[in-house]
Amino acid sequence: MMFENNNSAQIDFSLNTPYISFPVLSQIPFLRHGFSTRLGGVSSDIFSSMNFGVDTSPYQDEPANIMENYNRIAKSIGVDPHSFVISKQVHKTNIRVVQEGDRGKGLFIPSDFEEIDGLITNKPNITLVTKYADCVPLYFVDPKNKAIGLTHSGWRGTVMKIGKITVEQMQKSFGSNPRDIIAVVGPSICASCYEIGEEVAAEFKKAFSINSENNILIAKGNGKYQCDLWAANHAVLSEAGLSPENIHISGVCTCCNSDLLFSHRKTEGKRGSLAAFLAIAE
Repeated sequence: MMFENNNSAQIDFSLNTPYISFPVLSQIPFLRHGFSTRLGGVSSDIFSSMNFGVDTSPYQDEPANIMENYNRIAKSIGVDPHSFVISKQVHKTNIRVVQEGDRGKGLFIPSDFEEIDGLITNKPNITLVTKYADCVPLYFVDPKNKAIGLTHSGWRGTVMKIGKITVEQMQKSFGSNPRDIIAVVGPSICASCYEIGEEVAAEFKKAFSINSENNILIAKGNGKYQCDLWAANHAVLSEAGLSPENIHISGVCTCCNSDLLFSHRKTEGKRGSLAAFLAIAE
């Protein structure tokens, strides 16, 4: 079981809709947060059962199923589904400041959050939502200024250092000090499961100082590498100025645990979408 002896991620299977939580964030009184699993929803077939993706073409889940899934996870985490703000992610580095008038966008009302992979806010009763199926969720909390961020970092976002850009936007928008920010690298594909070719590896070599200490890339020969997105994002967050003790790796692999979590690579794209949730409770 992936949660045995894991002090960075927990799950309560007794809930009707279980979700993954992170103890370092659970200790912050004003936060609500979580990361979904495949359990406790109403979707079927490849989407079984807790799917949040409406854009998994060519496969389509029923909109009514997705809405019910959002309602169920909201109840489980303890937030209002009408507080959800969902962007359209495109593997770029655009960050959006979410305001009170954005509540419900992407679920109950049309969204103008186009090509946005990072959401930040300091407003209470707004739940930031980003979606995944192997890519890296980055949770950010500034406990001093009561500001939060939630960022989708695939391999493109990682080499473009979207995590650092998120921190910079929190500094600009909320006066956050990077040394105060707590970050969690959420459930995503691990290094053992993530093989890449020379073309993608070349992008990592441009973006990072690759060495035996960080193990971001391990050459396998024949132009193949194992790539550690967790280590790469740790390096990004360190470069952004976060304190080492404030960077937490959940250690949960979506591909290793594809019975519990959706994995694009494991299922060759025949899957639903997981979701990350982060909110400031009033």
